This record gives sequence, structure tokens and C-alpha cells, in this order.
Amino acid sequence: MLKYPLLPVAVCYAGGVLLGAGAPQALPAGFAAGFGALVAFAIRPLGRPWALAVLAGAVGFLNLQVRTAVLAPHDLRRVAGAEPVLVTARGVLASAPELRVTGWGPEDTARSVAVVQVQALERDGRWEPAAGRVAVTTRGELGPEFFAGRVVEVFGVLRTPRPPRAPGLFDARRYFYGQGLDRVLEARDAGDWRLAAGPQPARPPLPDRFRAWAQRTLARHLPVEDEPGRLLWAMTLGWRTALTDEVAEPFMRSGTMHLFAISGLHIALVAGVLVSLLRVMRVPRGAIGLAAVPLLWFYAAATGWQPSAVRATVMMSVVILGWALHRPGQLLNSLAAAALLILLWEPRQLFQAGFQLSFTVVLSLALVVPPLVRLRDRWWRHDPLLPAELLPRWRRWLDPVVRGVTFSLAVSLAAWLGSSPLIAHYFHLLTPVSLPANVVVVPLGSLALMSAVGALVCGDWLPVLTGLFSHGAWFWMSCMVRVSEWAAGLPRAFFYVPDPGWPAMAVYYAVLIGLASGWVWQPGRRALSAVLAGVLVLGGWGVYARQRHDTRLTLLPLSGGAAVWVDAPGRARDLLVDAGNARNAESVVVPFLRAQGVNRLAHLALTHGDVRHVGGAELVASNFHPVVVWTGPTRFRSPAYRTFLDRLAATPERWRNVARGEALAGWTVLHPEPADRFAR
Repeated sequence: MLKYPLLPVAVCYAGGVLLGAGAPQALPAGFAAGFGALVAFAIRPLGRPWALAVLAGAVGFLNLQVRTAVLAPHDLRRVAGAEPVLVTARGVLASAPELRVTGWGPEDTARSVAVVQVQALERDGRWEPAAGRVAVTTRGELGPEFFAGRVVEVFGVLRTPRPPRAPGLFDARRYFYGQGLDRVLEARDAGDWRLAAGPQPARPPLPDRFRAWAQRTLARHLPVEDEPGRLLWAMTLGWRTALTDEVAEPFMRSGTMHLFAISGLHIALVAGVLVSLLRVMRVPRGAIGLAAVPLLWFYAAATGWQPSAVRATVMMSVVILGWALHRPGQLLNSLAAAALLILLWEPRQLFQAGFQLSFTVVLSLALVVPPLVRLRDRWWRHDPLLPAELLPRWRRWLDPVVRGVTFSLAVSLAAWLGSSPLIAHYFHLLTPVSLPANVVVVPLGSLALMSAVGALVCGDWLPVLTGLFSHGAWFWMSCMVRVSEWAAGLPRAFFYVPDPGWPAMAVYYAVLIGLASGWVWQPGRRALSAVLAGVLVLGGWGVYARQRHDTRLTLLPLSGGAAVWVDAPGRARDLLVDAGNARNAESVVVPFLRAQGVNRLAHLALTHGDVRHVGGAELVASNFHPVVVWTGPTRFRSPAYRTFLDRLAATPERWRNVARGEALAGWTVLHPEPADRFAR
């Protein structure tokens, strides 16, 4: 560990954060453990590594618990209570409100999301001080007068974040906890917002003005505002409004969605451009570090301080400063330093999906790529005693191509191995197509980003070059969209999978790290590795054997209707009973089935003809292509029901009528009788 001194410190600190999240409030115990570790560190030289580990864990434990404990009398959680309450909240906008849209058509809806640092609450005509951060959601778009730094008053319902509506669906409580937000304030529309009395900032902050200027600059020379142009804003400036569900879907399914998070790729490209320009100008290393790091932080601010941008900027700052100070580069040590700095600043970042994906992917790159490159070199090497100029011409031409392509494949494979369990956990997706797709899409994204940076550098003072760069960026982004859509449409390009669970993911990453680092192959550890592998196999088989005969029923209440999911052993007898209305099918039933790992539905049964039960049947059928659809002998007047049956009649082999006493996917039907008729 002498090569990576910060790695064990970061691991112990993260362990303390996890312990602090799972344990009840125990600040005295945390302070006692930290003080005891300090004393042991001072008086027991031989035990200092263990004392340092305990001290790092205690600091992580205390950092999280102090931030999450309700200590102050004016803490928002104490003032507001646990029940929903109608209030007017006064506070400072922490960032510009972010617009979220379902699409760009006249019938699509929009809502605004903002973070407010609350200063006071008004209830029943009485103001009282309060302190905390809330997420404010509002239907529609807010006016330009609401920007970061202004004091606002918002009227709405203040509540704790809602729990998930069904297992596997979006968990707002966990998400907002990771963001450090205490409550959610639900405002009806823009009329519930107003600026507070008193002095206010006259103009938006500089990063917000830069983002508006950058959007105008990138769009100025393009004929219309279209999807590639909006996605270019998303990739370059972190403008997430462009990423509607429909637009984002092919990128999610092809495993290329990471290009639209301001992450390591973006920061590395921007840093590379800055460092290259300064080196061409013959600026010394130290001065390059002093100039490049602040500019990177300005770029992170211009993207709205997105957590992924902050994480990548911290990591790149560590790397650039080490290079500027002529320190030898150690990726694992730099990774640990960046993680430690971020978690010291905000320990709840550890529970964000972006943090986990960022650091597991970089860790996988650091461990997996080097052995793959060494394997490639052994396979593709030529006679070391033969000078390069004596190699055949085809070999000299092919060598850089083979090395470049295989290196890209190694990077793509390493990133996929590092991210797949977490993507399965958070998004319920497994994307084998991302391996070849990223080899093509990442270079296209790099070209689009470099062209966009070129357009911003030329700006208003070289309009001809700005136009050329803007059109180039639009072209490369269009290519990205087409390749991602094509990749997502390939057979077996992606699968929906159930959540593997944290124990299985922990075992996976332990095995991956052990294999990639070579730990399991070292002499003296092979026998231990074999024993551990046997224990894991037996344990996994035991869990599978205990659960393989279970049948689980999940009832989904859906705005007056309902849907019932029957998860039988295997997939052949899985059954969905009813589908809810169209809105609930889109927001609850379809995401729920995907979270269960359903790619094709074995059985769909429709029990009621009203729209609250069958209005979403067409959407469910188009997404999961049920093998058999079961209906009763009763006929209903519902247009949604009749329309669905008319379409089903085109494939009669998929349609079955069933009545009392007959079997349906292993279940016995109790109602209705074949002769039953209902007047209404």
C-alpha cells in the first residue's frame, strides 16, 4: 500500500460513512472512537496503521451524522414536522430553475425544478425562522427573473419525499437524501412564486450568463433548433432539459448515455485542449497548472455545478496539479484522493448513483485495461530484434490501427465490467451492445465536443470559424444519435434485468478486483482463493435453491384501478392481471415490469372492461409482446377495451377466452360463468 497511501484511508473513511448511515444517531460514540484512535496513534507506534484506519472511519461516521442529525432549533425538519403542511417558504435560490419537459410538441407538459436554501416559513400568517434545503417542483416554466442568488417566496405543500409507488421504481427519498435535500415543496404553478421584498442581485451569476451565451453561440449559425442541437447543449453545457424520456431511451439501451453527463470524458477533453494550447505557448508546467485548474472549475460552474462535473473536476485537478509539480502519476492514488476530498466536502455523495458509477468505472479502467493491453502486446508483437523500418509495409500500416482499436475495445470492456452491476441496480438494464457501440460513439462524441469547444473559443470574434465548428458539432452529434439508435435496435442489444442486490454486487466487485489486480494468482493465495470461490458458489446455490419455488404477488393500486403481478418460478407462468389506465401503465406498470427483469410477458389477463383497468393494455402489449392474452366471456362497452380486442383479433393464436372452472397460467378461474352477461 506504500504506492497508494491514500487508498486505505479513503476506504476506511467510506466505511465510516456507510456505518453512520446505517446506525442510529451516536455522536458521543463517534467522538470517543476518534479520540481513542488519536491517543493510540500517539502512544503506540506499532499500532499506528490500525489507529489511522479507526480515525478515518470515525471522521467519516461523524461527518455524516453531524450533517444529518437534527441539532439546531430552527432545523427545517424540526420546524416543519413529518406531516405535509401548506406553507410559504422564503429562501435563496441555490441554482437556476431547471426545466423538465416530456417533449417538444404542443401537447407535451413541462415542470420546473429548483433548489432553495430556506430561511423562514410562514404558516397561518406567522413567519418563523427555518434552515434547510428543499427541492421545489412547479408545473410549467418559471420566468427569467428567477435565477441563482435571488431571494424568493414560494407557496405550496411541504412534505417529505414520497416513497416508491412499487418495488423497483424511482425512490425519491433515497435520491433526495443523496442530494442533501431535507424536504420537497410542491407548488401549483408559476403564480405561486414571487420575489421577496428587499435588495436583490441585478443580474444572474457569471456562470449562468456564460451558459446562456454559449447556447446562443452554438445555435447561431444553425438553421433551426432541432434534436441534435439540443443534445449538443446537453453534452457541452449539461442542459438536461434536452434529455426527455423518448430522446434518452436509445442512449440508455445502447449504453452510451454517459456521454451526456458532464463527466471525466468532458473534463479530460477540455483539460487536454487547455494544456495543449498553453504548452504550445511554451508556458511552464507550474503556470499551466495554476491557469488550467481555475478554468476547469469555471467550466464546472457553467454546467450548473452538476455533481458529476464536480467529481470529474476534482479528479482532474488532482492529476493536473500532480503533473505540474512533477509528481509521478498513480491513478489509484489520485482516484482515492479525489474520492476522499469529495466525501469530506459532502459525505452523502457516496449514496449517489453518479458517484458510485464514476469511481467504479475509473477503478475498473485502472485494474482491467493494463492486463488486457499486455495480453494484446504478447499476441501482436513482432520480432524485437527486427528494426521497424524492415517490417512489411502492411504491418507498419496495420499496427497503429490494431493497437488503437484493441485499446478502445479494452477500455469499453473495462468500463462495461465496472458499471454493469450498478446499471442493473439503478436502471435495470444490461447492455451487451455497449461494448462495440462505445468504440464508435465515444470518438464521435469527442469530435462533437471538440467542435463545440472550438465554436465557443472562436465566439463572436471569428464568426466564420464559429459557424464551421457549430455545423461540425451538429454533424457529429447527428452521427452519434443515428449510431445509438441503430445499436439499440439490434437483436439482443439490451435486456431488462432485476436488481442483483448489494450482497451479489459486493461479491462481483470483490471477484473482479481480485482477478484484475492479480491478487488471486499470487503464490500462497491460490488455495485460499479456491476455498473462497467454493464458499461463494455454495452460498449462491443455497440462496437460489431456497427461492426458486417461490411465487410472489404484487398488487399495484392505480388511481381507482389496479394491476396484479404474479411472479411464478421461471418465466413461463408469469402473469399480469390488468394494466391500469394509459397514464398509470406508462408511469408505473411498464417501469415496474422492467424492474422485475421482464422482457417478454408470458400471460396478460384482462378482467374489467373499464378504462381504469385496460386503458394501458395496448402500451403494455407493445412493450412486452405477451405470448397469450386472456379475456372473459363478458363484453364491455369501453372503447379502449373494444379497440384492444379488435387489434388482438388480427393474431387469434395469442387470444384465449376463459371462464369459471378453467385454468389460466396455473390458476383456477372462479368468475365469471360462461353465460354471465352484465347490463352495464
